[in-house]
Amino acid sequence: MEREITEVYCGNGKGKTTLAVGRGLRFAIQGKSVIIIQFLKGRERRELDFLEELDNFDFKIFRFEKMDTCYNDLSEQEKAEERTNILNGLNFARKVIATRECDFLLLDEILGLMDKGIAPVETIIDMLKQKDESMHIIMTGCWLPDALKPYVDSITTITTELTDQERE
Repeated sequence: MEREITEVYCGNGKGKTTLAVGRGLRFAIQGKSVIIIQFLKGRERRELDFLEELDNFDFKIFRFEKMDTCYNDLSEQEKAEERTNILNGLNFARKVIATRECDFLLLDEILGLMDKGIAPVETIIDMLKQKDESMHIIMTGCWLPDALKPYVDSITTITTELTDQERE
């Protein structure tokens, strides 16, 4: 069996989720099981739901947030309520890794949990320490803490540079 790796797609550019989902589709086409857990996007993001309806593929998407609105657009009170739901999603991710429930796990926007103070970096490190060599994990978000780098095999940074016209 080939050793699977842990990857990170980070940066301020667009397309991190799309790139990661594409990698997940490649796994699904090879007959492997895929789980996507989305964080901080709210329940409004439904553009990936069609993937669960593809026949002959083991492709599951989970969102634990209850509000339709993206986390950044919530009031402080709503954010406090959603933190509990987000932490439930994090616990589910930990269980998926510990029980080796899938071949490919996408933790979409998980890096934002640390950036927003929802989960400490140690929580994510503890999760990654449970990973065995049979599971491929991709984590996305804008910022990768230095403390996570020793637990990651590949880092892809996607950035957006403004043109001179956009700067003006």
